[in-house]
Amino acid sequence: MGKHQATDAYTTSELLSVMCSRVMRDGLIIFAGVGVPLLGATLAQRLNAPSLTILFEGGIIGPFIQPGRLPPSTNEMRTAEKANMLLSPTDVLALLQRGYVDIGFIGGAQIDQYGNVNSSYLGDHRQPSTRLPGSGGGNDIASLAETIVIMPHEKKRFVETVDFITSPGYVAGGQSRAKCGLIAGGVLKVITNLCVFDCHPQTRRLSVSALHPGVKIDAVLDNMGFRPDIPDNIVVSEPPSLEELSILRGIDPTRMYLK
Repeated sequence: MGKHQATDAYTTSELLSVMCSRVMRDGLIIFAGVGVPLLGATLAQRLNAPSLTILFEGGIIGPFIQPGRLPPSTNEMRTAEKANMLLSPTDVLALLQRGYVDIGFIGGAQIDQYGNVNSSYLGDHRQPSTRLPGSGGGNDIASLAETIVIMPHEKKRFVETVDFITSPGYVAGGQSRAKCGLIAGGVLKVITNLCVFDCHPQTRRLSVSALHPGVKIDAVLDNMGFRPDIPDNIVVSEPPSLEELSILRGIDPTRMYLK
């Protein structure tokens, strides 16, 4: 990206989409939802991963995302335009079980120090203060593939222990994920509006791997309910380039998601 002129005139959605796209590699099979995951995957197809294959939970494999005609949901027929296959949701989830999916995108209301995500409820399970949408395909994705978690960076979301594990990360750290029978997958990245996290290879705790341009480590820590690992070699992400932003804005000219 260094050969392209960078700019600081971008929105949070544009930043997140670019950071997601840079994780993508050619030939991967990606389980994506609409919004930032779809924008990031489509940007990667246009730039550095032309053979990237997108899957939708509704059963669509390999669609062509037409610029200016982004689908508002994974169940909308624009997700099927020029697709390679149209399957049932059960068959798509079976592809996850058989190990054909490389990376899936998930989000939720809470994430903890081991990358477990909660999208079920807040508070005590006997009388929760807030009921959330639930798993959808989140548990399947997190249990069977590597995941990229996209999360607003807020203290109420980054908690030491989630109220409920909807989508498992590394459970209690160390080898606990494998001991639970989840022998594949795990958290690849957690991408927020402030930074990018990896997971420590031994402890499996969230570890800050990159700060976004203009962000200080104190801003990251001040907006978390626990202290993540902080390595000595934190880098600063390269800002979105003019080329990346131009392609993104061409994909979403009405700014349905690039707000």
